[in-house]
Amino acid sequence: MDGSSLTTNPFFLPVWFDLGAVGLLSMSGAIVAMKRGYDVVAVVALSLITGVGGSLIREGIFIQQDPPAATTDPRYIQIALMGALIGGLLGDRIHYFRRMIAGVDALALGAFSVFGVQKSLGAGLSVPVAMLVGVINAAGGGLLRDVITNEEPLVFRPGQFYVLVALTAATLFVVLTVQLGLAPMTSARIVIGATCVFRVLTILFNWKTAPMAPPPNAPSAR
Repeated sequence: MDGSSLTTNPFFLPVWFDLGAVGLLSMSGAIVAMKRGYDVVAVVALSLITGVGGSLIREGIFIQQDPPAATTDPRYIQIALMGALIGGLLGDRIHYFRRMIAGVDALALGAFSVFGVQKSLGAGLSVPVAMLVGVINAAGGGLLRDVITNEEPLVFRPGQFYVLVALTAATLFVVLTVQLGLAPMTSARIVIGATCVFRVLTILFNWKTAPMAPPPNAPSAR
């Protein structure tokens, strides 16, 4: 299967799902900004960047065909602003909704990875680059949030599988569509379901990555 077949039989991410994920990401940006003592302008700005950053990187840097949806559909900015408002109002009480947020996040991780890969392959990008775009599409907003706030990016630190789940989703979608020739929509459903289960399991059992080497200031083992 080549890029043209992905274009004629693509996987479409429902707009309500996309908007919901933007809202959740925007909430996280607002909470991070508030914890750092930023003013209202910075809170709103960081929420917007976190919410739509992944799609802006995907469309603006890699694909460069159509304007990002966030720049043509006013609902994206509206939802991001609403996420900023809700995040600001909830603050530390956000943990009461952690299960719901974790469930939506698990679905969004696979969906955005697949969507990024599908759009990239349809635009004629190579398979490795398409997989990279899929991962960035899933995790780019959080990465921008951490870079702007001068934090070590969360995706680079040892912790629960997140980027690995996105990479697994991108890889599996490529195998099913490019190697096995399944229809993109069928492949997407399989991948999103599988990665959602995988992500939920990492949360339930607290599966984590480990550092490649001990931190420089860690005491040496004797």
